[in-house]
Amino acid sequence: MITIALSKGRIFDETIPLLAAAGVATTEDPETSRKLILATNRKDVRVIIVRATDVPTYVQYGAADVGVAGKDVLDEHGGQGLYQPLDLNIARCKMMVAVAEGFDYERMVRHGARLKVATKYLQTAREHFAGKGVHVDLIKLYGSMELAPLVGLADAIVDLVSTGNTLKANGLIAVEEIASISARLIVNQASLKLKRVGVQPLLDAFARAAA
Repeated sequence: MITIALSKGRIFDETIPLLAAAGVATTEDPETSRKLILATNRKDVRVIIVRATDVPTYVQYGAADVGVAGKDVLDEHGGQGLYQPLDLNIARCKMMVAVAEGFDYERMVRHGARLKVATKYLQTAREHFAGKGVHVDLIKLYGSMELAPLVGLADAIVDLVSTGNTLKANGLIAVEEIASISARLIVNQASLKLKRVGVQPLLDAFARAAA
């Protein structure tokens, strides 16, 4: 049995065509089904639905053989025990620094000010600002990131930006790009060896579809 770990939402939706190219289709829609383990049209393949941030963990420890996770999640996870053979070029967005309109980010950085930065991407933010020589106090948040600068919790945020509409609606502007983000195919290293007959054709099909 080959187990594929996916998260609901954009990644799942954009992975469906890649699964189809590999001859795999779930028998139920995760958006309407309450099941966390979904059967497919193939008896040797199943899909498990987990939080996006948990996908690398399920694959790392072998609870799933294959998964699809955003580079943002993988950077925070560290990628231990994972083989990352393919950038699927789906769920594309950017990791950005954003501030409230009127906040002079460039001047603050230039003058060596210590900034308060709200984010759920602590590792990414820490490495980015350390590389710039900017001193920051990181504040861990799990959602509603745009609120932090508006109520004085933080000077800036580090978050994923797709269209920028949410930033604009809340009076924020993106001031610095940290990285381009897309979803990656990840594979448990032991599964690649022990289940190669089942796993490799999936990887090949994904590669052809993503090309």
